[in-house]
Amino acid sequence: MKIAYLGPQASFTQLAASQIFPTEELVPQSSILDCFNAVKNNEVDKAVVPLENSIEGTVSMTLDYLYDFEVFIETELVMPIAHHLMIHPDNETFEKVISHPQALAQTFHFRYENFKDIPSQDYSSTAASAKLVSENSQEKWAAIANRYSAKLYGLKIIHENIQDFEQNHTKFIVISKTKTALDIPLSKISEKTSLIITLPEDHAGGLHQVLSVFAWRKMNLSKIESRTLKTGLGNYFFFINVASEWHNVLSQNAIDEIIALGSNVKFLGHYNEYVVEE
Repeated sequence: MKIAYLGPQASFTQLAASQIFPTEELVPQSSILDCFNAVKNNEVDKAVVPLENSIEGTVSMTLDYLYDFEVFIETELVMPIAHHLMIHPDNETFEKVISHPQALAQTFHFRYENFKDIPSQDYSSTAASAKLVSENSQEKWAAIANRYSAKLYGLKIIHENIQDFEQNHTKFIVISKTKTALDIPLSKISEKTSLIITLPEDHAGGLHQVLSVFAWRKMNLSKIESRTLKTGLGNYFFFINVASEWHNVLSQNAIDEIIALGSNVKFLGHYNEYVVEE
């Protein structure tokens, strides 16, 4: 079985993918969009992509592609994230910090307090930034990435655990064209159902009606987030997580009632959430 992940090798997403699929073939992709396209075009069986970080929030591109592509979520994995500042071993100092925008945001306060005048540059992934620094010893660059990246690309860690908050975790999801929930040998922490709901246009109180469907059934929502439909100001879809076991009558009736209200419901799957112990 082939599993796509946001690469290159040694990215946090690869570490997550290797926890979920320790014996499968992992295929790196250069972007989250490439991961979705690889599933769509049957180049791989599944893909692992980041969904949310405890410091910086939801990865907006992943939400947008969950809306755009016909895929399902099979499982979710919560993994602790530790960032390290690393340079080429031939250098002693650096004049620019390169990393993924999420990593730069998660280490903003550390960099502001210690390297306020050193500029930063966004890059496609933390591992890719480490690879870039390793291949350009003539440049005084530093990367923010994980310890595996430093080892793989031969970089020297000069500051460890530079994330601004100790409890830094990222949620990764497995996407595929099937509705099958994965059962993996890790610590299960919850079950959830993910939905994308689009309200009818110009319908006053539409969101309140949708939320009421869950409220009177006492179904707990662990997440609700709006994203623009990119069709004009004020047009949104809503990503909703229902934190409960799946009930064939109760859960399905809730979805049916939302549809009866005139909303469009995209069922992304009912699946387990696991955690990698620190």
